[in-house]
Amino acid sequence: MPRLTHLFLLAALLTSARAVVAPGDQGAPQQVRVNIAPPTPDNTLIAQTANQVDQKSGVPLNAPPNLDVPPTMVTAVDGKLTNTTIPALSALSSEDRRDIQLRQSGYQNIFQGLPPNQHDAAIEGTAYLTYTVVNNATYNIQACTDWCNTIEGCVFVNLYYEFNNYLLDFVFSEKSNLKCAAYGDVHGASEKTNFGGQPSYPQVGNETVPLTFITQSSGWAVDSLVDPSTPDGYEFVFGPTGGANNAPGYMGFAFIDKYDVDACAALCNTRGSDPVGGVCQYFNIWRAVVDGVPTTYTCAMYYLPSNASTAVNFGQGDLVVTFSRGYARTSILPDGGFEGFTSCSDFCFTTGYANWVGKSAPKGTDDATFFFFPPYARTGHGSALLGAALEADSLSGTISPAKPLNTRRGTEYLVQCFMSSAFSGPAFEAQAKVDILWNGVRIGGVSGFSEYEVVASTAPVVGTGKDVLSFVGGAAPAWTFIDDCTIFEA
Repeated sequence: MPRLTHLFLLAALLTSARAVVAPGDQGAPQQVRVNIAPPTPDNTLIAQTANQVDQKSGVPLNAPPNLDVPPTMVTAVDGKLTNTTIPALSALSSEDRRDIQLRQSGYQNIFQGLPPNQHDAAIEGTAYLTYTVVNNATYNIQACTDWCNTIEGCVFVNLYYEFNNYLLDFVFSEKSNLKCAAYGDVHGASEKTNFGGQPSYPQVGNETVPLTFITQSSGWAVDSLVDPSTPDGYEFVFGPTGGANNAPGYMGFAFIDKYDVDACAALCNTRGSDPVGGVCQYFNIWRAVVDGVPTTYTCAMYYLPSNASTAVNFGQGDLVVTFSRGYARTSILPDGGFEGFTSCSDFCFTTGYANWVGKSAPKGTDDATFFFFPPYARTGHGSALLGAALEADSLSGTISPAKPLNTRRGTEYLVQCFMSSAFSGPAFEAQAKVDILWNGVRIGGVSGFSEYEVVASTAPVVGTGKDVLSFVGGAAPAWTFIDDCTIFEA
């Protein structure tokens, strides 16, 4: 015989059920999500960190010429200084990498060297790449700039003589002391801070060891730049401009040691999921110039895409924003926000339309539907619903894109959606459950009461070409709304 407390609980549930108006009857949700204003960039922290980081370098005294360009390094993350590589990039060969800034023919002189009889200084600046030595029978500018054209990302060279360098004079096979240093950024004469002065020759008895010195240090930059190639999985949004994005959905920033859009894309792809906004969907790369000198390169990451209209941060204090570009991550899932359903202007629902199809369980009715109604959506006006829209049954439904996905065989993808099982309140929604299926295999899901929250595949899935995505669940009055679904290359 049922206990009295159980009977009271059952009566309470039945009373609550009668009070819940089904979504198909335009019922009001029992729970309303508290809107939290998406964060915007901490521009003060970015400026403070830019004044702390030191990315300036030049040709090391004892390094041999023609070393490979080192991988892009991360020098700060969210205000904390670091010095780490980006694994997704370091594994790529130079043939796989895109030019950071593609060059057109011609160079212009940025600064002249001092006369041969005067000591000069070499550049110590950001985005140092590598160096070579050129024939020193003459002051060989052409050989230096021609070599720059062969170096990935080279947009500027510093040409100078270095005397009293034992390795250049006697060890390295080139037997030349005319150094040609390549940089991924353009530098000015104010950055000529390496005057030499180091011992290089071996000590012999008590003889004085000559110190290195530099003469005729000049700078040459490409005469025009074009946009970098857009990273795989992204689309170019805007730039270059003198304003960085100051937009909602900010996830944090990283400094890198050269202007490298592929590096920013890799950082965005591997940024941890935000508990409110999910994965990184957009990055803004820009160069910070402090007191007129290139200082660092910022990757600001967002879980909401933005555009040029929010590029209104032109700098703080002595920091000026330059070369600002925006890139949005592209989803291979058509109409992941269900905005393509536009059969009304206020409230309506359907079991399918051009981009999505809903399938009810056997003997079920409207167990998988699509709504035009902003109060049910996370963003916009569209959303999908699992569970009988008019509470005609308590069976599960299935929604799927109308066509197989345009995936690439062997490519990894990350599936992400926002789901809400809150419509009928915690008691009924406790039984809510949705599974995400990839070619019929479960790759993630959610259960129990929840407001709109991120639900993603537990691990990247591998494309086979024309893959099938589906969402299965719902059991009225344990309804689940789905919105803002994406499938990104992982």
